[in-house]
Amino acid sequence: MKINPKIFKSYDVRGIYPADLNEKIAFKIGQALIKKTRAQKVVVGRDIRLSSFNLSEALIKGILSQRADVYNIGLVPTEGVYFATNYYSYDAGVMITASHNPKEYNGFKMVKKEKKWAKVIPGKDLKEFIKKEDGRLKKAGKIKELDIWPDYLNHILSFIEPKKIKPFKIVVDASNGMAAKVLPKLEPKLPVTIIPLNFDLNGNFPAHSPNPLLEESRRQISRAVLEKKADLGFIFDGDADRVYLIDESGNFIRADITLLLLARYFLEKNPGKGIAYNLICSKAVPEFIKKWNGNPIRTKVGFINVQKGMMENDGILGGELSGHYSFKDNFYLDSGFIAFLTLLQIISQSNKKVSELVKELSPYAKAPEINFEIKDRPASPAGGPVSPAGGAACRRAGKKYIIEKIKEKFSDGRQDYLDGLTVEYDDWWFNLRPSQTEPLLRLTIEAKNQKLLEQKKKELSSLILE
Repeated sequence: MKINPKIFKSYDVRGIYPADLNEKIAFKIGQALIKKTRAQKVVVGRDIRLSSFNLSEALIKGILSQRADVYNIGLVPTEGVYFATNYYSYDAGVMITASHNPKEYNGFKMVKKEKKWAKVIPGKDLKEFIKKEDGRLKKAGKIKELDIWPDYLNHILSFIEPKKIKPFKIVVDASNGMAAKVLPKLEPKLPVTIIPLNFDLNGNFPAHSPNPLLEESRRQISRAVLEKKADLGFIFDGDADRVYLIDESGNFIRADITLLLLARYFLEKNPGKGIAYNLICSKAVPEFIKKWNGNPIRTKVGFINVQKGMMENDGILGGELSGHYSFKDNFYLDSGFIAFLTLLQIISQSNKKVSELVKELSPYAKAPEINFEIKDRPASPAGGPVSPAGGAACRRAGKKYIIEKIKEKFSDGRQDYLDGLTVEYDDWWFNLRPSQTEPLLRLTIEAKNQKLLEQKKKELSSLILE
């Protein structure tokens, strides 16, 4: 059976159903997971995508065929799998989801239990195990149904004191995804009134894309916050592991600013601890963390890198611009709902509007990430551009050539290469990095004011596209 190698990503397995990812491949991935981890007890959960049930059934059969037992937890947010794997001390966990991707996608997020936490299993790590022939299938393992909800809800609620939360009126957009499974169970335990948007679980995602970073996905909640005169709002992605804050005027709050709200709270309780952030976050993040007597931990982009940074540097919290927030006391894994609950308590205790809190933490002008699709433009052996030859290899060479050109152009700035190219000046900085999965260059720019930001954005864009 031929399998598209592109489905094996740096963090998970993901592709279009059924062209790239189908039941036969799911069965093989189930087998490969056991070969890779040697797990004996595996938690399996799924989201509401139209293909998730069938892929879950096939994956479970693959796991059982390798003599491992399955604990099926059904429809849950991704963090439900993380919780069950760690809390009940099972060997591994798999979530069937494509997160924020369009409805035609699906995939597998996987973790392996270690001493006190579970590490993410990169999808690419399974490739070699899928190639191996199984021979005769082993004696089948057993499948058990597991209800995690009482323990899971107690766990996430343990991060806050519900009595300290004000009786806010909040709009929450579940994006027709897994947040709609959790919030009706959570609301009775909180003093808030939730105005629900898109709480019907629907794998077609009829209201909007399950990706809150798209402007069109946020229009509905922005209008609703204003129309309902709500105190604030939240929008979740499809599998509810990412959450974004909306202020009382319907404005979308960048995730690195939200990370600072969380960081100040956790550092007050845990002075001197580390806060992990990826390098495309605002430079205000490390500045405020130092001001609050914390240790800023700068990492590459990607949840795996943030988790590693936390574990290796005594980190208490980690976050990314993508809206993932990781917590040491959540087994170093991310949780949209722990972030949601903690933010409610932070905002309640501040006695300020969300917009006022955000303004205090936003001293710089920062542009949304800009993506450039790079045409085939490989570099010659001598280092200069040559005629296009086509294909992914050329696109990679094209990206490399452009980064080298930008590196030389801005050689008078402070440069580092942790993830792509970062160049810093006293009044502005930028990062240019290649996508690991697409023919794209991703540009992040921040400056001391909006005028300088627009000037540098125009200058860099012209250089990249020329």
